[in-house]
Amino acid sequence: MSRSRLLVVAVTSLSLMLGSLGAVADPGNGKGNPVHGQGQGKQGGQGAGQKGGKGAEQWSHGPTIDRTSVINVLHGYPDYWSRGADLPPGVRKNLARGKPLPPGIAKKLDDRLLGRLPHYDGYEWRQAGTDLILVAIATGIIYEVLTHVLD
Repeated sequence: MSRSRLLVVAVTSLSLMLGSLGAVADPGNGKGNPVHGQGQGKQGGQGAGQKGGKGAEQWSHGPTIDRTSVINVLHGYPDYWSRGADLPPGVRKNLARGKPLPPGIAKKLDDRLLGRLPHYDGYEWRQAGTDLILVAIATGIIYEVLTHVLD
């Protein structure tokens, strides 16, 4: 492996490790931003940690999700996704920021849709029921849950 390639791998690994620290900082017990992802009528692109305070500090180094633009993409390309079955309440409760993605719950999205959704390095979009989830690839920790956007 050449020196430049080794350097790129080292820097990328370090940034992924540091980037995932914020994902594990919130234990997912409802502290931080308890209504996150539920204000469908809200405009703006602040996304993660938009209320300020402790939750904003924990998630400030991750991507900022523009919920409105994601919803616009979903509404613009309805043939690229299908409505998922409603999740049982116990499973839905476990879909929260800072928690690991439960195995077998989320499914991959159509590549055509993934090409139109905002891309964030180190994260991938998944569907769980009617929710769209942004998951850290390296850790499987949920970064963002957009509830009921796939209705």
